[in-house]
Amino acid sequence: MIRAHLLATVIASSAIAATVANAQPAAPEGGDARFTFNRADDGGYLRLDGRTGQVSMCNRRSSGWQCQLVPDERSALEAEIARLQGDNAALKKELLSRNLPLPNGMRPEQATPKSHVQRPQLPDDAELNRIMGVLEKVWRRLVEMIASVQRDLQKRI
Repeated sequence: MIRAHLLATVIASSAIAATVANAQPAAPEGGDARFTFNRADDGGYLRLDGRTGQVSMCNRRSSGWQCQLVPDERSALEAEIARLQGDNAALKKELLSRNLPLPNGMRPEQATPKSHVQRPQLPDDAELNRIMGVLEKVWRRLVEMIASVQRDLQKRI
């Protein structure tokens, strides 16, 4: 009876361990888990690049496996919006250059002020020499003051 319970426990724990091991994706031998693959409906695989976030569709071809990058809809839409905004600004400029009114609800493009970032100017040699002269005077006065305090303290002793 005890052997039956022990045997059932061993079999149950083995089954659980096998299920957990199958559920976890296998790490590559080199330890580089850059790519993650998922089976697609058409028999190929979707490959996710863990470093770049790009998705590719991989299929078996006559020449071997081939992966093609899946287009990113968001970047394509943002590029199209930017292109249309540029076209819109150019058309507004063209209408205004011909002294034609803009359609209702449209305003002319506001000129965006370019930010002028000023870099700090480094001092030239003459200015550096002047600064060094001032620092030398300050240092000499400080040394003279310390020497004067030391003489005063020695006189008191």
